[in-house]
Amino acid sequence: MNDFEQQIAALSPEQRMIFEKRLKQKRLNKGKTQEIHKIEIPKRKDSTEVPLSFAQQRLWFFQQLNPNNGAYNIFSTLRLEGQLNIALLEKVFTEIVRRHESLRTTFTTNAEGLPIQVIAPSQPLKLPIADLEDIPNRHGELERLATKEAQKPFDLTKPLLRITLLKLAEEEYVLLLTMHHIISDRWSLGVFVREMKVLYEAFSNEQSISHTNTRQTLPPELPIQYADWAVWQQQYLQGKVLEVQTNYWKKQLANLPVLKLPTDRPRPAIATYRGTKQSFELSKTLSDALKNLSVKEGITLFTLLLTVFKVLLYKYTNQNDIVIGTDIANRNRVETEGLIGFLINTLVLRTDLSGNPTFHQLLSRVREVTLKAYDHQDLSFDKLVDILKPERNLSEMVPLFQVKFDLQLAQVEPVELSNLTVSSLNFDNGTAKFELRFNLSETDRGLTGLVEYSTDIFDTNTIIRMVEHYRNLLERIVANPQQHLSELSLLTELEKRQLLLEWNHTEVEYPKDKCIHKLFEAQVEKTPSAVAVVFQNQQLTYYELNAKANQLAHHLRSLGVKPEVLVGICVERSLEMVIGLLAILKAGGAYIPLDPNYPKSRLKFILEDTQAPVLLTQVSLLEEIPQHKAQVVCLDTDWHLIAQQSQENVYSELTTDNLAYTIYTSGSTGKPKGVQIPHSALSNFLYSMRQAPGLTSEDTLLAVTTYSFDIAALELFLPIIVGGRLVIASREVASDGMQLSAKIIDSKATVMQGTPATWQLLLAAGWDGNHQLKILCGGEALPSNL
Repeated sequence: MNDFEQQIAALSPEQRMIFEKRLKQKRLNKGKTQEIHKIEIPKRKDSTEVPLSFAQQRLWFFQQLNPNNGAYNIFSTLRLEGQLNIALLEKVFTEIVRRHESLRTTFTTNAEGLPIQVIAPSQPLKLPIADLEDIPNRHGELERLATKEAQKPFDLTKPLLRITLLKLAEEEYVLLLTMHHIISDRWSLGVFVREMKVLYEAFSNEQSISHTNTRQTLPPELPIQYADWAVWQQQYLQGKVLEVQTNYWKKQLANLPVLKLPTDRPRPAIATYRGTKQSFELSKTLSDALKNLSVKEGITLFTLLLTVFKVLLYKYTNQNDIVIGTDIANRNRVETEGLIGFLINTLVLRTDLSGNPTFHQLLSRVREVTLKAYDHQDLSFDKLVDILKPERNLSEMVPLFQVKFDLQLAQVEPVELSNLTVSSLNFDNGTAKFELRFNLSETDRGLTGLVEYSTDIFDTNTIIRMVEHYRNLLERIVANPQQHLSELSLLTELEKRQLLLEWNHTEVEYPKDKCIHKLFEAQVEKTPSAVAVVFQNQQLTYYELNAKANQLAHHLRSLGVKPEVLVGICVERSLEMVIGLLAILKAGGAYIPLDPNYPKSRLKFILEDTQAPVLLTQVSLLEEIPQHKAQVVCLDTDWHLIAQQSQENVYSELTTDNLAYTIYTSGSTGKPKGVQIPHSALSNFLYSMRQAPGLTSEDTLLAVTTYSFDIAALELFLPIIVGGRLVIASREVASDGMQLSAKIIDSKATVMQGTPATWQLLLAAGWDGNHQLKILCGGEALPSNL
């Protein structure tokens, strides 16, 4: 590929279209002296009313809804050092405003209530000057004034161009230039700066615009104005043209997915447009490698960078159908190149990343989608939204897509003025028009980027990490574009080390040789007289609970209970429930929780499946329990026999490798399954929860969960191995929001674990929280509103 072919390959599709059009015109006009810039868009006929372009209509409507929002301000700042001729600068700006009707345009409504453009006659422009020379902290004041100016909203019925000059010293000024997006875009800013440069030089050399010898040094008169383009657009997008464009986009964007990026916070109910920006740079080496790869693949640099960005989103969301927005200058007609106006259009690019393609294969998919989008770019984004009528949500910042990606091709040229050193200053106006936008630019140093993001949903660290992941993907793809998507890693070396080494060092010292009942017994030695468990108006101290559990454990040993022997327990929520569970563990057995409120069919299945030789229950439940072969021990009517046993701790051959309990799944995916939990797992879990979120002897835990749920082990055992107090809520209390709310207060609970449904039950009953209550929540999906 020769140098010329490489230059053509590096063009964006839009630039290539312009180039090919001009090349065709040159061939048609070969040998002729007529102007190459053939006019295709006519000047409008005199009209009292000028319609808005489709893009202007959307911004006009947005401004009616958000009149005090500066999100669509285009703001630029230039530092001018040297001998500034202010009168000359005013003359330059007056001429630019004369040349471009858009800079003299305001907006009103006609008799039918429809918005129209109002173009004012040209008038001399007087620069407002703020003198900051005598202010002690003038640079701080400069930043304050610049930020205030960038955020100051426009009234669309009044001039939409503001230019202010700040004087910092005799030969140091800062120029603040603000335009509303409805009359301008980034390309327009480049036009403005170029004309400013040419006119300042011409006027400083006392060259008159009317002087025929200097016409070649001045910008030529514009073939059309923005209002001409707006009228033409309204007329052009009709009939067959509109039908072809519309049919493509309807098919391409059917059943459009929502990109589910992980965010730091839920989206607000109404988008606020609060945001900020994060800059980054790619090294010259990487930038050059990316350009070389794009040439080698025969694609544009934009297509390459976009494809990598889509891989990033694929990795972040695990979605195959990736939709993003991107801007095009929309100046593929010669006469629009020098206009200042809102011509920019947004294309919606949708790519299928399914099937684990190689990056090389994915490039072809993205290229095809992009080129087809450019073929149908005449349908403005705003007209497209009007046609598709997507369901709108006030939390959405824009319709159809959530994320934007751009590569800036229209660079604002450095300004070089006579006797002046000019440099740009960057100020963040604190707004974002999109949830997330990656905006890359090509510079002499390499590719640079600016990430604009909503601070409502993203933190700075999240964006910095995302940028590093993008950089990593770029480096890996340059090294080997034949890798499949599954082989491409986002992680930095630091993240790999954290995940595989640092964060994997999870070993902690905990009593690996101690079963839960042994930890309880150790606590009994420390606080024998402290209250261990409370149910309604009954309570047991640590000593009393241990003594009763020991008596029952000795009784169970006499019935043959030992390690690995299963013991069913079917009792109401009560002190006996805790005594029974502890006794089974002390005897060396493993308990099987059987909630008496469960369906008989489930209880029958569990009893048959486990063939437990012993069953603890209460006499009131005997008729409710299905037929079984277990030996029954009634904790109420049989206690006179149990009370004859020793109150001393029980010795058993139990180790932490032995079974602690067996719990059954719900059976929602088929037949219920018994899950066996050893003592080591239970000890590990409770020790971990003891540390974080933490439980101490000062805590009172209110237990509300059925003991047939796995999390009940935390509720029932953790308080009594740390010296805390366990309060058991009855089934009736746990299922009634008003009673449960009162119980939280009455018990002086400091900790409670519940499912989202439990907390929702409390809120629905009017509970407004408790400042001393530590809340544990799990077991179900947690709705964001809860």
